[in-house]
Amino acid sequence: MAYRDTKAAVRALAEIAVTQGGYFTARQAGEAGYGSSHLRYHLAAGNFERAGHGLYRIPTLPRAEHDDLLRLRFWSRDRDDQPQAVVSHQTALALHELAEFIPTQIHLTVPTTFRKRPPKGCTLHKATVPASDATEVDSLRVTTTLRTLRDLASDATMPTEQFQRAVEGAAERGLIRRSQASELTAIRREIPSPNTARATKAARSKRGRA
Repeated sequence: MAYRDTKAAVRALAEIAVTQGGYFTARQAGEAGYGSSHLRYHLAAGNFERAGHGLYRIPTLPRAEHDDLLRLRFWSRDRDDQPQAVVSHQTALALHELAEFIPTQIHLTVPTTFRKRPPKGCTLHKATVPASDATEVDSLRVTTTLRTLRDLASDATMPTEQFQRAVEGAAERGLIRRSQASELTAIRREIPSPNTARATKAARSKRGRA
C-alpha cells in the first residue's frame, strides 16, 4: 500500500496498537500506511520495537495486564495474519476469576492442523473452538466459562476439589446454569484421579511382567 499522509498513518496505526497492548503486525502496519522502509526507519529511531517475527510494538503505549498472553496470541498467527490460539483450560479459568491457583503453564487451544511448536511454559491443546464457545477478555480470545469447565471436567490433572469449587462459583455467579453444573459434575465422576490412573497403570505393568 502506498504511504499515506503521515498524520493519518500514525493515527491509523495507533488505533490498532492501542487495542492490542501496543502490538501490531507488519501486515497491519502496511494497511495503516507503513511500508517496510518506514518500519526500518522507525525501528532505528526507537519509535517502534521488534517483538517477534513480523511483530512490532509502540514502546510509548502501556503494556496490557496479560502481555504474555497477547504475545502468544500473535505468535499463533497463520499465513493470513490471523491468530489461531484461544486461551483455554486452567489459564481461561484464571481469566474468568474462577481459579484458586496460578497455573504453572499457559494453556492454549489451537486447530488440529496447527504445526508450530509451543514455546517453553506453554501447553497446546488441539481441538475446534466454535465461535459460540469463545468470548473476549482483555483483547484476548478465551473459551467461555462453560467450555472452559467442560474442557477441565475431563482433565485428570485438574484437582477434583478445585474443579468442583470452580463449578459452584460459576453457578453462583450465574455464569452457568444449575443443570449445566450438574452435567459437569457427572462428567467429572467418570474421570479417574491422577493417583488412581497411576496405580492402574502400575498394576497393569506388574501383571505384564508376571
